[in-house]
Amino acid sequence: MALPPLQRRWFWILGGVVFAAALLAGGLGLRSPQVDAVQLRQAPLVRTLQFSARVATLSRVDVGSTITGRVAQVLVAEGAQVRRGDALLRLESDELVAAVTQAVAAERQAAARLAGLRSTGRSAAGAALAQADATLRAAQAELARVEQLVAQGFLSGSRLDDARRAVEVAQAQQASARAQSQANAEAGTDLVQAQAQLAVAQAATQSARARLAQAVVLAPADAKVLARDVEPGQIVQPGKSLLSLALAGPTQLLAPVDERFLDQLLVGQPATVVADAFANQRFAARVLSIAPAVDAQRGAVEVKFTLLQAPPAYLREDMTLSVEVETARRERALVIPLAALRGSTPDGLATVLVSADGKAGTRAVRLGLRTLDAAEVLEGLAPGESVLLGGEQHDGQRVRVRTVDWKPGQVAAPGAAPDAGAALSNAMGR
Repeated sequence: MALPPLQRRWFWILGGVVFAAALLAGGLGLRSPQVDAVQLRQAPLVRTLQFSARVATLSRVDVGSTITGRVAQVLVAEGAQVRRGDALLRLESDELVAAVTQAVAAERQAAARLAGLRSTGRSAAGAALAQADATLRAAQAELARVEQLVAQGFLSGSRLDDARRAVEVAQAQQASARAQSQANAEAGTDLVQAQAQLAVAQAATQSARARLAQAVVLAPADAKVLARDVEPGQIVQPGKSLLSLALAGPTQLLAPVDERFLDQLLVGQPATVVADAFANQRFAARVLSIAPAVDAQRGAVEVKFTLLQAPPAYLREDMTLSVEVETARRERALVIPLAALRGSTPDGLATVLVSADGKAGTRAVRLGLRTLDAAEVLEGLAPGESVLLGGEQHDGQRVRVRTVDWKPGQVAAPGAAPDAGAALSNAMGR
């Protein structure tokens, strides 16, 4: 049914108003700024520290000769593995061998003298004492007979004097024989002196043999030869280092860590290690110890790492390595990029802009674990909400959201090319 002219006029007027309003709304929408945003979701969040470390063995020793001599042989090369007691080098030893032979001969001579005193010497002394005793008894009997005859007037007084002198001589001989017998006894002076001479000769033999043994320089423990500073024919003296050894033991890594990150480190934390020259051969380690003191000059604390497996063959003493220590982990956390934070405080409070109904709205949040590029949201946001990344919007502003793909660990801005060399750098504090 056809409308009256007046109604048709109003119909067209109303349609034009609606069309104009739609055009106006579309124009306003097109003029709203387009802002990058991320849609919050839960994901694993790991915080790490990255720094340089060096390879260090448990102990290093310098080995040299304890006597002066000419080197006859060097038996090891740099890089060789040696066992405790292995010969490292030999010195010329002809004179030392001759000294040992001479000392052994002197020792045998002293031993023979001592044995002679204990056998034939002791027997001879006993026989001499028995003879002296018999001579004294005979002289005493003669003296008694002469005294009787003199008293009877058969002999003169001079014969009595001679008998008395004979007794005195026999007594002196007996005393001498007894002293000699006592000297040859086990605690006698001659035997003690002979024992002392034998001890001196034995000590001289031991000393000569010790010097001969010092002509061979031995490995003090299981070790690896790091440096060799000696060649055959060289004259060496005590106190000069000839070989440098790294004693066998657990390979450790030493790292000076900025004291600002001391609160993030704990003994037992896992770590990943890589050498620049062997970037594809990473290996695992863990924090072994943290030094109790801080180096005041460098403002750093020394951290030791122990390996969780046999050290790679390419490791060298003092080699520089890159270490990444895992200091904290959340298996499921609501994560937000740090680029979305509009401001934060040391106690973990921050503000963000969220998109709702085409408008930006301010939201207060409380943060937990932080890394170089992300933070854990504890309160204020829920999974699925869109958080704006731009920095020029304000509360209540109309925005058009463009959702970008983002995940923790993507330090670069969304859309930027990732840095392939940033896997393990010397930067600290992630």
